[in-house]
Amino acid sequence: MKLAHWMYAGPAHIGTLRVASSFKNVHAIMHAPLGDDYFNVMRSMLERERNFTPATASIVDRHVLARGSKKRVVDNILRKDKEEGPNLIILTPTCTSSILQEDLKNFVDRASIISDCNVIFADVDHYQVNEIQAADRTLEQVVRYYLEKSHRQETLDQFVTDAPSVNIIGILTLGFHNRHDCRELRRLLKDLDIRINQIIPEGGSVEDPKNLPKARFNLIPYREVGLMTAMYLNKEFGMPYVSTTPMGAVDMAACIRQIKKYLDTLAAPILSSKRVDYESYIDGQTRFVSQAAWFSRSIDCQNFTGKETVVFGDATHAASITKILAREMGIRVSCTGTYCKHDAEWFKEQIKDFCDEIIITDDHAEVGDIIARVEPSAIFGTQMERHIGKRLEIPCGVISAPAHIQNFSLGYRPFLGYEGTNQIADPVYNSFALGMEDHLLEIFCGHDTKEIMTKSLSTDMSLIWNPESRLELNKIPRFVRDEVERNTEKFARRKGILN
Repeated sequence: MKLAHWMYAGPAHIGTLRVASSFKNVHAIMHAPLGDDYFNVMRSMLERERNFTPATASIVDRHVLARGSKKRVVDNILRKDKEEGPNLIILTPTCTSSILQEDLKNFVDRASIISDCNVIFADVDHYQVNEIQAADRTLEQVVRYYLEKSHRQETLDQFVTDAPSVNIIGILTLGFHNRHDCRELRRLLKDLDIRINQIIPEGGSVEDPKNLPKARFNLIPYREVGLMTAMYLNKEFGMPYVSTTPMGAVDMAACIRQIKKYLDTLAAPILSSKRVDYESYIDGQTRFVSQAAWFSRSIDCQNFTGKETVVFGDATHAASITKILAREMGIRVSCTGTYCKHDAEWFKEQIKDFCDEIIITDDHAEVGDIIARVEPSAIFGTQMERHIGKRLEIPCGVISAPAHIQNFSLGYRPFLGYEGTNQIADPVYNSFALGMEDHLLEIFCGHDTKEIMTKSLSTDMSLIWNPESRLELNKIPRFVRDEVERNTEKFARRKGILN
């Protein structure tokens, strides 16, 4: 384990808890010492939703260390089963409690015999994987569990729907603009006359996975979570999946054409007359709904010529934003990187022709050094790159998790779909110095207003302190020095003492 004061992807148990809390009526219990149970605080602080099921901490303390965890873990499972009546309880250790090397799987097997609900153990290696990988693995495990259970009980319905249908897999809590993206995907699929069969895990029930094979194909908006589930469904049930992220006008068209390809292959003869004209739809949406295509040819966007940027984030968003900047807006991307080291090969393949340099790292200090070396006109990254940009006085647009609460907006701000192209273009444009701003700043003596002498930004009447007065001023504590300086100058102007 590496200790750090900033992590792009959290520990594995956070990923498991994100998946568990995304489903309806699922309760998560983490076997953890005090200090590892911060998920509830983090989620309540960031997610703007009215209700959510908090995770329960089965605390590891000195008594547990002396007697073992079996009784406490089983008692907590039974207590939550009685109090909450969930459909499923997921037990997960944390990196810290994993050190104890306890057989939690055995505890779960025992509890599942005497509890009314289903109980599973999150089968994740907490030493080898991070939050993103654990979320992907946990979702696949839950889907596999219920599909295998339905198969044993002979209740599994594998009859594919007559009408075109799709499962959206990978929308979950604490995801970057996931709720807005899901709403935009609903609109897109409705326009394409494709019925949504299931959306998991966000807002779905654990009883839903048994109906997943009814859909004609699966749509995976983000590579980070959902890809393992799609691969499992493809292997077991032959379900094709679309993993092209519909972000940006070019990839939107590629995603829709891939969807059409699968639907045409699987289409029933009776539906041949109801097929949507996808090319006309793509053309109309690109020209009239998405303003980004027009904006990229406008004089405002032409001002970006010669500007350099650095992009960093998760694999999905960093790759998509890089392609949008370079391919659709004509902006030079000096360096693109991701902290998803496990998906490095895919990432490199996606953006190799769109940037000068590629970086794969989870060390924020290394990212900061590269930004300082490149000195870009703007940064597009996570909340950490926003902090780095503030230190270097470089504007930054947040395009990926981890993000601050301001990126969990109440307003509608999708990054996917044709409306998403507009939402992306705005922060890209606003992150650069607008129009003639650089030239105007040069004319009006820059924007260095750190030491404000008056309530006006004009520097015509600034006073000059003599060395002896400045020395006396510096003896005053810093936290009140600026106020003393302003009040002294105000008094000098009022009395006419200007020399």
